[in-house]
Amino acid sequence: MLARQLVRESPRQVFGDTPAVLGDALTDGVNLTVWRRQLPSHIADFAHTLLALDEPLAESLTVEPDAHGASHMPTLAAAYQGIAGHAGFIADVAWLVRAFSFLLDARRIGVRLRVLDKPMCPRFHVDHVPLRLITTYAGAASEWLREDAMSRRPLGEAAAEPFDAALIEQLNAGEVALFKGEKWQGNEGAGIIHRSPLAAPDKKRLILTLDWLA
Repeated sequence: MLARQLVRESPRQVFGDTPAVLGDALTDGVNLTVWRRQLPSHIADFAHTLLALDEPLAESLTVEPDAHGASHMPTLAAAYQGIAGHAGFIADVAWLVRAFSFLLDARRIGVRLRVLDKPMCPRFHVDHVPLRLITTYAGAASEWLREDAMSRRPLGEAAAEPFDAALIEQLNAGEVALFKGEKWQGNEGAGIIHRSPLAAPDKKRLILTLDWLA
């Protein structure tokens, strides 16, 4: 019991250059795993071109991978099929859905694709979900804190947030992160603390999130 409490008091984050690192999210005491990948140029170009259109985008769908893990998303970003790289982008999202479902043995995955022009969650917080995949295809990516950067007790209070930029970590566009939340069994009180980046209003982001629904 004491060993478990010590691990809970010092959750850690794991980084790697291959997708295999995502599996470390299943490890007790780990509340963030990051695949430090660089997007293929055709996918990055698609994302930046989409943002340059300056159009709103907020799509959500529920995906039920088949017995082989395949996921079909013919409607996702369908309005942008004419942009070069669209097929590669959809294939990348499908791969992430498949990997996420295999990792969790999930039957249903919630997919959200959004263009954001302001922070959705401007305060540091924890997610009340088991595990969430987040990747930013273009624009500023999510910010997060190591355990000793901020007390958990005043989460959500502006005055309690760190103002020292050296304490705030940030993902890079293209990286794939698994954020472990408060509803992961054994991770209560240790969800990764994070927020949307405080980017300038004219700097849009293209962000994908995957949630484990069942």
